[in-house]
Amino acid sequence: MFIYNVTINIDNDVADEWLLWMTQKHIPDVLKTGCFTEHRILRVLADEESGGKTYSVQYFFDTMQDIETYESCYAAELRDEHTQKYKDKFVAFRTLLHVIK
Repeated sequence: MFIYNVTINIDNDVADEWLLWMTQKHIPDVLKTGCFTEHRILRVLADEESGGKTYSVQYFFDTMQDIETYESCYAAELRDEHTQKYKDKFVAFRTLLHVIK
């Protein structure tokens, strides 16, 4: 099993709206691609010097082909939608993780 982890710091002034949009729109759209089996959204508990709130959104998948399909067929459009909606209000980085145990 693998995890596609997206860590996002979102400005405080849009954080509540963003979280609602993520849970009601963006995450369901990502799951509709069929590339992921489940997801998790977590709040990072850290001293946030940037002034925003930080979240980890984790999408679980079974094979590397799943993430390759997501990246080649769906990721650009979904990322663009997020960027257009929250432009200059967030920073994000992505990590692939392999679940060992």
